[in-house]
Amino acid sequence: MNYRSIDDLNNVILKQLHLIPRDIDLIVGVPRSGMLPANLMALYLNLPYTDIHSFMNGVIYKSGARKQFFNESHYKNILVVDDSIASGSAIKECKKDLNHLESKFNIKYCAIYFTPENKNMADIAFEAIPTPRYFQWNIFNHTTLEKACFDIDGVLCVDPSKEQNDDGALYKSFLLNAAPLYIPGSKIGTIVTSRLEKYRTETETWLKNNGIHYDKLVMLDLPDMKARQKANNHAGHKAKEYQLSNYNLFVESDLCQAIEINRKTKKPVFCTENFKMIYDSESMIYNLKSGKYLPFLHRYGLRLRDTIRKFKVQNQKQTIKEASTSTNL
Repeated sequence: MNYRSIDDLNNVILKQLHLIPRDIDLIVGVPRSGMLPANLMALYLNLPYTDIHSFMNGVIYKSGARKQFFNESHYKNILVVDDSIASGSAIKECKKDLNHLESKFNIKYCAIYFTPENKNMADIAFEAIPTPRYFQWNIFNHTTLEKACFDIDGVLCVDPSKEQNDDGALYKSFLLNAAPLYIPGSKIGTIVTSRLEKYRTETETWLKNNGIHYDKLVMLDLPDMKARQKANNHAGHKAKEYQLSNYNLFVESDLCQAIEINRKTKKPVFCTENFKMIYDSESMIYNLKSGKYLPFLHRYGLRLRDTIRKFKVQNQKQTIKEASTSTNL
């Protein structure tokens, strides 16, 4: 699996910006995913931009002003931008829609990411990425989510507060009224949660009320919150279901659990705490020499870094104390 974040998108645009001809007059984004890279490129190149349908109707966005009708004599060289090419059907559709304008404009097509076999479908292409692949900006609308496991709290909805998490009336109210977070645009395979089985009715009601479609809901079969805290096996519970499935993605909210799920299953885990994809937790080693930690090990790295700093401070204090004692003697 190949994953690219918004940070990756921004970096590849900056790195490959020199490939864009400097006689381009207007950037045109392909809705919806193409609008993000089109906007970034327009900002970096100080060019106006719009979407395909607005372009066809003679509308552009520039200098903070919107819906300004443009004079065709001012804009001749047009760059149509999409985030990616996979099968090539989307770019073919774009070319078909804009075919009647080719006599008026010099239109070129740009794709940020492309499958190796379809690079030639765009005039300008930045980076080859084979499928399967996920992008941060559209992962929750991916058609393959039917082959994915999802956590609930911190993913589909907000986490309960300490007060709400009372294993009683307040918690039931939270389960029925939790604010939604990342609602997928397609059906989910399996929802795997550490919520207790006794709250299935409330959980199913919330999922239905928020339009979330799924095949299966797996909950923790323990009597109460104390038993769940004693077991302390959230990641193990989720990893077990993920491992038994033929799925290739787990969406988890907690970074520590995400790392552990990956370690146990050796399968990709997408973490909404930092919007990173975890591929190989075994290689996440804190670099003591440089004082840096690998991105996925954010929480672990900070803890270790803080421990090292405390240890150094204690050593320094002890050294000063010993030196002071020696001087007094």
